[in-house]
Amino acid sequence: MKAVILIGGQGTRLRPLTCNIPKSMVPILNEPFLEYLLLYLKKHGITDVVLAMGYLPDAIQKGLGDGSRLGMRLTYSVEPSPMGTAGAVKFAEPHLDREPFLVFNGDIITEIDLGAMIKLHRELGAKASIALTPVDNPTAFGVVETQAEGRITRFVEKPKPEQVTTNMINAGIYILQPEVLDLIPAGSHYMFEHHLFPLLLHRGDFMLAYPSQEYWIDIGTPEKYLKVHHDLLSKMGHLTHNKANIHPTARLGGTVMFGDGCVIEAGARLIGPLALGPGCHIGENATIEGSVLWDHVIVRKRASISNSIIGSGALIESKVDIPDQCVIGDKTVILEDTHLPAGSKVWPGLRVGEADLPLKPPQ
Repeated sequence: MKAVILIGGQGTRLRPLTCNIPKSMVPILNEPFLEYLLLYLKKHGITDVVLAMGYLPDAIQKGLGDGSRLGMRLTYSVEPSPMGTAGAVKFAEPHLDREPFLVFNGDIITEIDLGAMIKLHRELGAKASIALTPVDNPTAFGVVETQAEGRITRFVEKPKPEQVTTNMINAGIYILQPEVLDLIPAGSHYMFEHHLFPLLLHRGDFMLAYPSQEYWIDIGTPEKYLKVHHDLLSKMGHLTHNKANIHPTARLGGTVMFGDGCVIEAGARLIGPLALGPGCHIGENATIEGSVLWDHVIVRKRASISNSIIGSGALIESKVDIPDQCVIGDKTVILEDTHLPAGSKVWPGLRVGEADLPLKPPQ
């Protein structure tokens, strides 16, 4: 079975991290997120994948090539303009066979059993199957109502609290019969959630729900991006540190992942779950806890970073305090003695000092 991964969006919810890099290429445990996703598909026997792209496609093609490095076959479908979730799949139709295929939203990490979902889809003869996952607050998602035998009966996109009848939401994983493509108008902006799925219901086509309690998370916001690192690192336990040059007086606690060539100076405190990208340099008596640093970040002495995300090539000067939920763009400089407010977002390439606070978002 072929798969189409939808990665055409600009990742605006993840900015400033995605100002200069597509969301699908942000690092997860020091590897591009899309590579993590592709290996998940490969684990379930899917090695032929069409990437439906729009924003910064060259960075994706350069990073992954034809997929042979991963033992996969990648085909690229670049939309001339945003066409919506279903419209993007319709645009990729020339790369698909007239066989059932999988569609995967390119901003989720999950352990849903695709093999079992595909098997059930075939056994029951569904026109379309949709994976469902439970969430605590379904009002930000698409709620899917079903009958006992798994037939989908209703969709409610981003329901108000009083409209919530179930906590099972659309998990962004679909299996579609090829004839479904005939219902999508060519060259139009068309959505699965608002257009195609309601049309299939109206026609009376059998749409199957595949509910799963397995791990699922949408990484589309900085908070969720940080959480997925905490979740994955916490499962990994002890890691070897032979990739890093760590001073004997540095103190490590919890799970800390190092990229190649990291340098940790005397007295530094690193408290996991924590991921440092390749080439990071942590200065004397600096403290970093629960954070994600991309590649070649420099943190000077006595700086402090807590539960935040630091983009590639950023420079954090001495005695800087970066508290919880800050997001620092790539090639940014935070000047000495600056104390950022919690939740600050600093756009790429800026030089920020105490006199520049409070920060204002770009116009």
